[in-house]
Amino acid sequence: MKKSLLIFLLFLSVQLFAQKRPRELGIKIGVLPTGQFNAITDVAGVKVGQVTLVEGKDIRTGVTAIIPKDGNLFQQKIPAAIYIGNGFGKLAGYSQVEELGTMETPIILTNTLSVPTAADALIDWTLNQKGNENVRSVNPVVGETNDSFLNDIRGRHVKKENVLEALKKAESGKVEEGNVGAGTGTVCFNWKGGIGTSSRKLPEKLGGYTVGVLTQTNFGGVLKVNGVPVGEELGKYAFKESLDKSSDGSCMMIIATDAPLDARNLKRLAKRAIMGMAETGGIASNGSGDYVIAFSTAYQIPHETTQGTSSYTLLHNDFISPLFMATIEATNEAIINSLFMAKTTEGFQGHKMEELPKEKVLEIIRKYVRLK
Repeated sequence: MKKSLLIFLLFLSVQLFAQKRPRELGIKIGVLPTGQFNAITDVAGVKVGQVTLVEGKDIRTGVTAIIPKDGNLFQQKIPAAIYIGNGFGKLAGYSQVEELGTMETPIILTNTLSVPTAADALIDWTLNQKGNENVRSVNPVVGETNDSFLNDIRGRHVKKENVLEALKKAESGKVEEGNVGAGTGTVCFNWKGGIGTSSRKLPEKLGGYTVGVLTQTNFGGVLKVNGVPVGEELGKYAFKESLDKSSDGSCMMIIATDAPLDARNLKRLAKRAIMGMAETGGIASNGSGDYVIAFSTAYQIPHETTQGTSSYTLLHNDFISPLFMATIEATNEAIINSLFMAKTTEGFQGHKMEELPKEKVLEIIRKYVRLK
């Protein structure tokens, strides 16, 4: 009887804490309100599609596609910027975005060795859009993290059709998190990482703008949840015993906003995402590729025009600080969401990565009186 009760209580405990977002468990990160879905898709027009590849014992990878807006993105580009926190990565498309301040394709996230395949598929997708019959140059934007601990990355199992499927599946609304898409085989703070997302909706008196963030987490450091030193309390953190490479990896951070910002201020926004990453305990180690891609959906920039000048309404510098704060909060929460929603995974060569022990984390947060 006692054994049955113990099993039942264990079952209840697992059901209570398994794959719930922090806010569902009482952890409120930041002070600004979230959007409806607390996701990057709270920015109107933004869609996310994901393909997850889990096959046999060794394939644990996938694709995440972010489409900023409906219509022909090549012909009607959007303002964008990229900020490099630490450049140990293989982000494709950086130089043209940096030079021109615009983005002309969706964003694809995948694993390190699948960047060329994803870029090829994204070029196909763009060339095949109606109105692009005469296009001769495409700047595909593809980000990555290295999932080789859990995934047979040398097998290059992501195919063009997987990327095209992710683009086709992209939709607004709720975004799946954890072991999905490009986060299927990632590791974060020596726990199972993955895809995470969050948003902030500014009050009308601060502009009423929305900032949404999506992260692909695969990095290390000393985990903090809502300011609480969880990694230290759990005894699992970088450089605890030796100069190991457990803190290496990467973090891709995608920022969307409907605020009317140009490339200069989008880059300023992107810099704040690194601050959000730092609040989670990330250290942007030597072997970490930490990139932020920021874009605005507020206006479009035509690929071709007969007008020699352009006129856009832009947010004044003095009014941008609330967006900085929103970006920091949303990035922080997106990263923590990726950990809370991830599941224990076994993969390549029998490697196993445990999910974050949420029940213990909540106990630690209660100890620090941060649980609402």
